[in-house]
Amino acid sequence: METRYDAASAEPKWYRCWEEAGLFQPYGEGEPYSVTIPPPNITGSLHMGHALCYPLQDAIGRYQRLQGRRVLILPGQDHAGIAAQS
Repeated sequence: METRYDAASAEPKWYRCWEEAGLFQPYGEGEPYSVTIPPPNITGSLHMGHALCYPLQDAIGRYQRLQGRRVLILPGQDHAGIAAQS
């Protein structure tokens, strides 16, 4: 057993598997599913909501994609980029 991870030999193998499985295709044939991620708060300061919501929304979207749904994960933005800037 190797004592160090050899990315040069491992990554091409898995990349081929992922390509053959169609994992890089943006849409499946399944039912549409969307996750809308709200824009950052005005202060721009990180808080516990970021730690809970963003990873959770991302995980839900990815899970739904694995279930065969056509998933759109849409990060939120305000209309002009002004309100979320300090």
